[in-house]
Amino acid sequence: MTAAEPYLEAFKGGFIGIMRWPQLDELWHKLRLDAAGNWYVYAIGEPPPQAPVYSSQFEQFLREIDKLLRNEHEEDYCGIVYTDNRDNPKFVKIYDPNNLGVVCGSSDNPPLPGWTLSKLKPVNLPEAFLPPAARRRWWRRLIKH
Repeated sequence: MTAAEPYLEAFKGGFIGIMRWPQLDELWHKLRLDAAGNWYVYAIGEPPPQAPVYSSQFEQFLREIDKLLRNEHEEDYCGIVYTDNRDNPKFVKIYDPNNLGVVCGSSDNPPLPGWTLSKLKPVNLPEAFLPPAARRRWWRRLIKH
């Protein structure tokens, strides 16, 4: 996997936080209007999807993830959904309310999102963000397998 991978470049790009629940409603509305737009729905930790979902699957995912976020993120603000563009989203990161760590990017190693929605074919994110080879060699020397 190369750094020039379009999905990775987009993943590492600039994102805007959806801070309030009404903003999330607006984002879902815009995504629903584009449900037939060849969206990839990727649950991080699962194999990356090989094809976009059908519009009905996309709409079902939006309904279910909205329920999950509202039920499990016990805050009066959203703050765990990020998009590349509020008016014309092409990439959305959704963080799992049960695995937040430091999502805002102020950490050198923020957690991966729980899900991404993108117009680009995803790559295996956990694999793409493996520690550098030198760190893995250090670990293997320390804990001899």
